[in-house]
Amino acid sequence: MRLSFFGHNEKVIQKTIDILNSGGLIIYPTDTVYALGCACHNTKAIEKLAIIKHAKKKKPPVSLVCASISQAADYTGQMDNTSFRLLKTYLPGPYTFILPVKKKLPKALGKRQSIGIRVPRHLGICALINALGQPLASASLHHDDVIRDYTTDPDEIEQQWGSVIDLFLDSGFGGNGPSTVVDLCESSPKIIRQGIGNF
Repeated sequence: MRLSFFGHNEKVIQKTIDILNSGGLIIYPTDTVYALGCACHNTKAIEKLAIIKHAKKKKPPVSLVCASISQAADYTGQMDNTSFRLLKTYLPGPYTFILPVKKKLPKALGKRQSIGIRVPRHLGICALINALGQPLASASLHHDDVIRDYTTDPDEIEQQWGSVIDLFLDSGFGGNGPSTVVDLCESSPKIIRQGIGNF
């Protein structure tokens, strides 16, 4: 299924929530590239995502895409002052911050010492996550072409991924640059991947 999503559309949001709550996978827009996601508490959905990404079911390579920093803290536990200030400075925006996990994560996410956190600058997706009541467990949507890392054309996305997902939220051509990934698990921040965000 492919639905147009150019902002805060209540009907589309509710339809998406129904699909996510039933264990569905979606492709959705962010402030960087399109992403593959599911409800982070749904074990079966995360297992399906892991299969698509050719990863271990018990620990798929996902980040949590949250509506706010406070929602992220519900999953990572209390952040130190340095990490909190950095997140307040750069989020929402095109950044993924890897944080230590200081509390028990949902069983679906497996045991982890750290996890990536995103709060995208995308009002429609943040509204969706707020209405869902939990973050999206999310993974990058890579192109199978070695020259182009990310698929930006909605028609190509549907052709390549339509058979393995339940819903594609189409907001037109996506970006082709990923988020900047910063590891905050050590004493000093470390850039793991330089994306479109300047850190």
